[in-house]
Amino acid sequence: MTGSFAWHELMVPDPEAAASFYAAVIGWGRRDASTTAQPYTILTAGDRPAAGLLPLRPEDIAKGALPGWVGHVLVEDVDATLARAQALGGVVHVPPRDIEIGRFAVLGDPQGAVFAIFAGTMPEPQPLGTPGHVGWNELAASDWPAAFEFYTALFGWQRAEAVDIGPMGIYQTFGPGGAAIGGMFNKPDAIPRPFWSFYIAVGDIDAAAARVAEAGGQVVNGPMAVPGEAWVLQGIDPQGAFFALLGTRAQPAPA
Repeated sequence: MTGSFAWHELMVPDPEAAASFYAAVIGWGRRDASTTAQPYTILTAGDRPAAGLLPLRPEDIAKGALPGWVGHVLVEDVDATLARAQALGGVVHVPPRDIEIGRFAVLGDPQGAVFAIFAGTMPEPQPLGTPGHVGWNELAASDWPAAFEFYTALFGWQRAEAVDIGPMGIYQTFGPGGAAIGGMFNKPDAIPRPFWSFYIAVGDIDAAAARVAEAGGQVVNGPMAVPGEAWVLQGIDPQGAFFALLGTRAQPAPA
């Protein structure tokens, strides 16, 4: 659906090491999809594409790029959407480019969070919560109401449930219509910049947390309960990329 996150990519200095880490934690397989212009790996959940993996080049690092995940929002026209984003205060990090399956660009919102837009052919989306696929898209913003106005003007997102999260204020869920696909909130001061994060469904959250540690990653928050009887954790992979997992926790047997 237009306005939904259609794809997620990880950029790191060592894609081979990242593929091994996420295979151990999530169970992803891999398939080479490199072109003459760009090394590229498709990470798979079973036989379905789940995410992309590509190298973070030294020249990108020299310009300040950090290892991390980027979400691609499906649009009808990349160039028109980019122009609208700039008019709304967004910035262009990667100008529009054509690839075999479509056209994309990488942008920053007015508060600095990075995202991508894409027009073309993407794998069929899976229901939220499908193991091995991203099940939630979350923005930690400096000013979430202002961020929401930007994304609403750009993608037509609509407010869904607003959740009171205590001292941190309101957690506003959103979607392009129908079910919510993510949420946004005001980041704590300790987080240096706004950013998007993406929660990958993994089943048992405690088992996943153990796999993170065994594979050389670090759990920095959680597991913690969230609405909907779900549990989440946030971590840092061995190359410094922030990631998040979404799962369940087994209920203790009745006494």
